[in-house]
Amino acid sequence: MNIAIRNPVPLRREEGSVQVALDPTDRIETAKVFAVYGKGGIGKSTTSSNLSVAFSKLGKRVLQIGCDPKHDSTFTLTKRLAPTVIDALESVNFHSEELRPEDYVVEGYNGVMCVEAGGPPAGTGCGGYVVGQTVKLLKEHHLLEDTDVVVFDVLGDVVCGGFASPLQHADRALIVTANDFDSIFAMNRIVAAIHAKSKNYGVRLGGVIANRSAKTDEIDRFNDAVGLRRLAHFPDLDVVRRSRLKKSTLFEMEDSPELRAVTDEYMRLAETLWAGDDPCEAVPMKDRDLFEFLGFD
Repeated sequence: MNIAIRNPVPLRREEGSVQVALDPTDRIETAKVFAVYGKGGIGKSTTSSNLSVAFSKLGKRVLQIGCDPKHDSTFTLTKRLAPTVIDALESVNFHSEELRPEDYVVEGYNGVMCVEAGGPPAGTGCGGYVVGQTVKLLKEHHLLEDTDVVVFDVLGDVVCGGFASPLQHADRALIVTANDFDSIFAMNRIVAAIHAKSKNYGVRLGGVIANRSAKTDEIDRFNDAVGLRRLAHFPDLDVVRRSRLKKSTLFEMEDSPELRAVTDEYMRLAETLWAGDDPCEAVPMKDRDLFEFLGFD
């Protein structure tokens, strides 16, 4: 497949701010693409990295793209903080034709390819620029042609158009949530953002991943009310905490019945997502309605 190399969208700095104009023609068309969202600190990177490994153990060629300026999405896969796309671009004064794949792509555990988009310094602009440039670089270097699955791990809540930019490329958006008020409140906002993006792009809601929760009753009640479904459930286990400290995915930890149950759930989730199913036709609640809905026994 021939991919035309376009000049990168220039990074414009105005009054100390990094601005971005996204190119609506840039789409990932050669892989199944999943964008993982959820409240900040809910475990999106842990979920994304272990899901990427599960896809790879199904024999799929996997690429994970971290979309957080902290660039720590893939460290359990690579055992280090990988170089970022924004740093690589700055090193060549944003002449992307001077970059090589090894300047910004790192191979992680079980062959998962890892990219950290990075981002502008805090308070100076839009992270969506780097997401767009990352996809362009991957296309220019023909890396997407040999990829079966792309997993975007996206910063925190959907707070602006820039961090919603992965939805331009995704087939399915997945929401990670805990069984508590704040997580479900954030999930409702994310549903609204995905609903808005789906009017112009092909992204649809894939479902909900319950994380760090012994129970899922509030999640399930919300799902039933708005039209979502739970795809997987990962309880709050010490082995997950220890895997992060060891800079390892769960699939690399010492075997135990507890661990096997978690990795089996990841494998089941990967198989479900790869097989594909109908999207969730969810309708988000108004904030005040959700406030009244949540938190009552």
